[in-house]
Amino acid sequence: MKHILNKLETFLDKNSILIDEPMKRHTSFKVGGPVDILLIPKTEKEIKDILILLNNENFPFYIMGNGSNLLVSDKGVRGAVIKLSENYSNCEVQDSILNAQSGILLSELSQIALSNNLGGFEFASGIPGTLGGAVTMNAGAYGGEMKDILISAHVIDKKGNIFEIVNGNLQLGYRTSAIQVQDLIILSSKVKLSECSNNEIKEKMDDLEYKRKSKQPLEWPSAGSTFKRPEGYFAGKLIEDSGLRGFQLGGAQVSQKHCGFIINKDNATASDVINLIHHVQKVVYENFGVKLDTEVKQLGEF
Repeated sequence: MKHILNKLETFLDKNSILIDEPMKRHTSFKVGGPVDILLIPKTEKEIKDILILLNNENFPFYIMGNGSNLLVSDKGVRGAVIKLSENYSNCEVQDSILNAQSGILLSELSQIALSNNLGGFEFASGIPGTLGGAVTMNAGAYGGEMKDILISAHVIDKKGNIFEIVNGNLQLGYRTSAIQVQDLIILSSKVKLSECSNNEIKEKMDDLEYKRKSKQPLEWPSAGSTFKRPEGYFAGKLIEDSGLRGFQLGGAQVSQKHCGFIINKDNATASDVINLIHHVQKVVYENFGVKLDTEVKQLGEF
């Protein structure tokens, strides 16, 4: 690993390279052991150089945003994690188009849209993730999805090749996209919004914020909605009807406020969380014959 570090230090500053970094500092669940190397690049060139180096050295790596949809093992992560978040979050506004780097938070992008009197992004204003993650999984809420506003994604593959993919070729579906299938990494994305009055946009954002705060356990560490919506059902209702509201294993709990959320109630470990996920899946399947798939991504050995 020292050989890799020496090469990384030739083009990254030391603040961009963290050794044995606890991943609980970088995930919304607030759990996870240390990663061998955490890399936080600031430019597209740094991202490309990192990918080429790690690929050439056959050094394992994983790409993350701000960790809002990620469960990291208590044993940590072997290899490198590349974090595209606040250090890679510029946005340019041209007419009704926002061209933003993948690390920008959706909440920050929604404020940029608001300040430029551009509507259509309100649905994403309360989603706790980055633009890159939102496009990768075609994030959506309250009747809106990224596919509705996305023009194109500027991407890079793991060998360092950079190219553009337009919306029609991104295969955007329910929590899926060609980005996932082809194992690509989003560098930036363009979204097209529409001119709208500032008051109207703000009113919609405030209304959605009120709905989220009243219905979701935002006061507790979590990864948002834990399970995908099974066809014909709602995950939260299946869990509630299985008698699991408030059910707790270790420090992890099925939220009392919204059964579709598993929260870190009391210094949970990643093992607590995954054990509770498996228990919920088992009980729901026994009661209703429905398999619950997780929205949360797992990283490391469980």
